[in-house]
Amino acid sequence: MYESFYKLKAKPFNNSPDPRFFYPSSKHAEALDRLYYAVTERKGFVVITGDIGAGKTTVCRALLKRLDDRHNEVCMITNTHLTAKDLIVAILEDLNISYKPATKARLLSQLYDYLIERMQKDKNVILIIDEAQNLTPSVLEEVRMLSNLETDTEKLLQIILMGQPQLREKLKMSNLEQFRQRISIRYHLYPLDPQETVGYVNHRLGVVSENGGADTIFSPQALEQVFMFSQGIPRLINYICDNALLSGFVYERKEIDGGLMTEVINESHAKIQEAADVVKTFCCERCQFTSSCATKWIRAEHGKEQICCELCKNYKNCH
Repeated sequence: MYESFYKLKAKPFNNSPDPRFFYPSSKHAEALDRLYYAVTERKGFVVITGDIGAGKTTVCRALLKRLDDRHNEVCMITNTHLTAKDLIVAILEDLNISYKPATKARLLSQLYDYLIERMQKDKNVILIIDEAQNLTPSVLEEVRMLSNLETDTEKLLQIILMGQPQLREKLKMSNLEQFRQRISIRYHLYPLDPQETVGYVNHRLGVVSENGGADTIFSPQALEQVFMFSQGIPRLINYICDNALLSGFVYERKEIDGGLMTEVINESHAKIQEAADVVKTFCCERCQFTSSCATKWIRAEHGKEQICCELCKNYKNCH
């Protein structure tokens, strides 16, 4: 809607993880370099964490763009509410491996045969699991077992886990010590600082600008407020800048100044507060495992299916 008004070839602040818009801040560039090193050197196990909207998926898409398709094959798992056997099946299906329904051990054997065949053809198979904080400890243990698929000299499967900060907390559990020992590289993606936020906004505008003058759309005062609102979280930067461009188009303002940005932010705060007023439901207060629950971070919202840990999902006194 506002693209022609600001002489843009496309919307610059969509939240889709388009690698064209990858902004190499010091944090995101380091995360990308670590991932690339781990995959190309067959290090086996990587954990990348960051707040919601910090840019983990965009970094991952940038990695896939950098990798040579002739020597790398990627399996992406995004549904993480799985059992251990479901995970193996999901991997087989994503890799387009023909398989026969069987026991988990037999399915693993079929996966192993495929990985050996890929290695012989100089193909590196990469498993990426997004939203990994939702995996139960038993499924994380299955992921650890997948890292055992190797020859005498190298790993057959490169595994990247991406998740929110809750994943770091979950991995501290005592029963996941062996899992922690397998992690070769871990990195936490922190938010952008004020200077990087300005660079991020101008970079995305520059990617779609028709005449190279898009860096004058947001005034310095407006960009300061973008950082104050978003605290450097790319998804929130995208959200507020997209709304600001829409308001600027409606009011026929070629420059988004501090006053207009204040108005946009105030409206956005009201919408966010409305969303925060949604009633959330949790486990029964009588749950005897609540103090040590590893999955209490992923309760569903009102009206959605509850997500309970393995210990209490069949709790007989639950109403």
